[in-house]
Amino acid sequence: MQTLAELGEAAATRRKALGLKQGVVASKAGVTAESLSRFERGRAAEFGSRKLLAVLAVLGMELQFTETGTSGSLDELRKERGGA
Repeated sequence: MQTLAELGEAAATRRKALGLKQGVVASKAGVTAESLSRFERGRAAEFGSRKLLAVLAVLGMELQFTETGTSGSLDELRKERGGA
C-alpha cells in the first residue's frame, strides 16, 4: 500500500470481515465516526498517525515498512531505460 486511500480501503475491508460497525471501531479508537468514514472511503485529506495507529490496533492490524528500490525518481528510471 502506498496511499492513504489504499490504507483506508484495507481498514474498511478488515472492519467488515470482523463484522464491526464504523461507530464501534471509531469509539474504541477515539476518533469520530465521520473521520473514520472519510478515511475508509479515501476522502480524508489527512489522517494523523495517532488516529491511524489507534484504528489499526482496534482492527488487529499493524504497519510494516519495506525498503523501496534504489531508483527514486521518474527521471532516473527514464535514464536507466535510455529514454529522455
